[in-house]
Amino acid sequence: MLYGLLIVLLPLLLGYLVRVPSSRWQQRINHAVNSAVYAILLLMGISLAGLENLSSQLSKLGGNALLLFSITTLFNLAALWWLSRRVALKAGDSPVVKDAPTSKLAAMQGSLLLVVVVAVGILLGLLAGPRLGEGLFTAADLLAEWALYCLLALIGCQLRNSGMPLKQILLNRLGLAIAITLALSSLLAGLAAAPLLSLSWNEGLAMASGFGWYSLSAILIGDQLGPLMGGVAFFNDLTRELLAFILIPLVIHRHTALAIGYGGATSMDFTLPVIQQHGGIACVPIAVVSGFILSLLSPPLILFFLSLSG
Repeated sequence: MLYGLLIVLLPLLLGYLVRVPSSRWQQRINHAVNSAVYAILLLMGISLAGLENLSSQLSKLGGNALLLFSITTLFNLAALWWLSRRVALKAGDSPVVKDAPTSKLAAMQGSLLLVVVVAVGILLGLLAGPRLGEGLFTAADLLAEWALYCLLALIGCQLRNSGMPLKQILLNRLGLAIAITLALSSLLAGLAAAPLLSLSWNEGLAMASGFGWYSLSAILIGDQLGPLMGGVAFFNDLTRELLAFILIPLVIHRHTALAIGYGGATSMDFTLPVIQQHGGIACVPIAVVSGFILSLLSPPLILFFLSLSG
């Protein structure tokens, strides 16, 4: 477990040590992060193509992902609603934010593109698999792991150059409260879903520990529990993001903590423009802090729970 934790956290820490003052290089890093995510998901799709009885396996994957997502969403929304009733935060008037998506469809296009990338990977695996054999799927798994390490290093670099010092993050009580509420409710959902998914309790906890970070959870879960469960983790976390894009504009003015928190780890990046557009600038540091903390919690929790015996 310690070795697995080290090889995941080390790239994050090394990336965090790199200071990038140039805005041009920061933009390049942002583009590299997106490219790494697409590469990981394409390779995950190729791995899925190596499953026996693929059609029935994909049906099982979809059913399990829907079940896990439904239970997790129920627990998350109930806990975040309870928190939003007890905090004084209210979203302000929404200024027009440059480059922020102005419709739910525009906001969801990036997430839907990720599903297309996985589908392309499956198609490539089906076409190339008969010619290249099992070596293709083994190589895809190995390349996906290395792509994940690169992604983690780049994300560490992003965190260092986000302009938000660790002291400010640790002192933001509301962001911390939202992150803890989301994490605890997700873990409870994982425990509840585990027997329904024919998983042990620790595997259920690991499946629920992605907190919306689909590229990470897909690889770490898939490496230990196989590509099928890796796919379940991916679609569970990705569907969270899709629902967040719809939910945020609808509830952010009445239940601000719920709107910020439901995006999970994505509230510091992918769903942040929507939070900013509809909630105002005051919501931004809270969302960044919440997403930052959940991003730091996710890798060690997944690896820790997977290391436990059933």
